[in-house]
Amino acid sequence: MNETALIDGLIGYLCFIPILTFHEFAHAWVAMRCGDDTAKSLGRVTLNPIAHIDPIGTVALPLLAVFLSASGSGAASFIIGWGKPVPVNPYNLRNRRADDTWVALAGPVMNVMLAVAVFAIAKAGLIAGLPVVADVCVKLAVVSLFLCFFNLLPIPPLDGSHVVKNFIGMSEETYANLCRFGFIAVIIVIQFKPVNRFLGHLTFETIAFLAAVFRVGN
Repeated sequence: MNETALIDGLIGYLCFIPILTFHEFAHAWVAMRCGDDTAKSLGRVTLNPIAHIDPIGTVALPLLAVFLSASGSGAASFIIGWGKPVPVNPYNLRNRRADDTWVALAGPVMNVMLAVAVFAIAKAGLIAGLPVVADVCVKLAVVSLFLCFFNLLPIPPLDGSHVVKNFIGMSEETYANLCRFGFIAVIIVIQFKPVNRFLGHLTFETIAFLAAVFRVGN
């Protein structure tokens, strides 16, 4: 067991929980603002992490992936995590396709906003002589931006697939059928190195841009 990899993995997991919470909250809040109270009625318009945690997708599988990765097992790459899906009834939305697109994009947009916010905190930490604060903030930004770009992949049920569905006018029934096999498709797609490199490139190029803007790092 690689202890350094284990510690890094656990830190990444601890960063994942608040980022996921804000991501799912954004979906629920925008859905509510667009006329669908389904998520609100289920207590999902909240920043309480417990409301958004899925026991399997948010706890068991991500932690298993951390331990497998730290032990050098390649099986970790076949494990994905997720939060409790925010229920949205598109037929309750005032402008069904347009609003469904906004609801889908709310999570990734929140991730970008969080990355900007934590870089501002990182800068404040450096000014205050607290480099550890800056280090934690950069880790949070990396997780937030990776989650953003990952969710924009156009594979059901990821957020990017909603944008494609509404753009091409796909029926809700067809989309629901595709979602039944979506997670299998996601697991297969992320095994392709070009996809992983592309997501990593987007993430770290954005990190470099924010670091330059806020003058954090070298």
